[in-house]
Amino acid sequence: MYRNILVLAAASLFTSAAFAQVTVGDPWIRATVPAQKTAGAFMQLRSATATRLVDVQTPVAGRAEVHQMGMEGQTMRMHKVDGIDLPAGQTVNLASGGYHVMLFDLKRQLKDGEQVPLTLTFVGADKKRENVTVQVPVKPLTYTAAH
Repeated sequence: MYRNILVLAAASLFTSAAFAQVTVGDPWIRATVPAQKTAGAFMQLRSATATRLVDVQTPVAGRAEVHQMGMEGQTMRMHKVDGIDLPAGQTVNLASGGYHVMLFDLKRQLKDGEQVPLTLTFVGADKKRENVTVQVPVKPLTYTAAH
């Protein structure tokens, strides 16, 4: 009986490790002022296999969306996208001026030094979904990420 439990425990550890293919680097959210209702979240995403970021959720906002900044004529505009492709082995930056996560209808002020949970949902080529939850540090209003 104990041997069966150990085999099942070992199998579940192996499965979890094999499925956790996405890594999140240097995540951050800019702090907000008291009445602010939106914020941006930024990070680097890397996947061992080709996958796609398709959803983001957090308890601090009414909704979270994946967005992209881009030029439309002479104007820089932001728009929602259905997802972001992560090619195998390549880092994709979510940064100001490009792809990023927008948090809307903030439920409270986000203060420097706190941690905000974000759950990122990825879909692989095999159509399997993977949720990755990260604790994202809130940085000062004046913070700018190093390039």
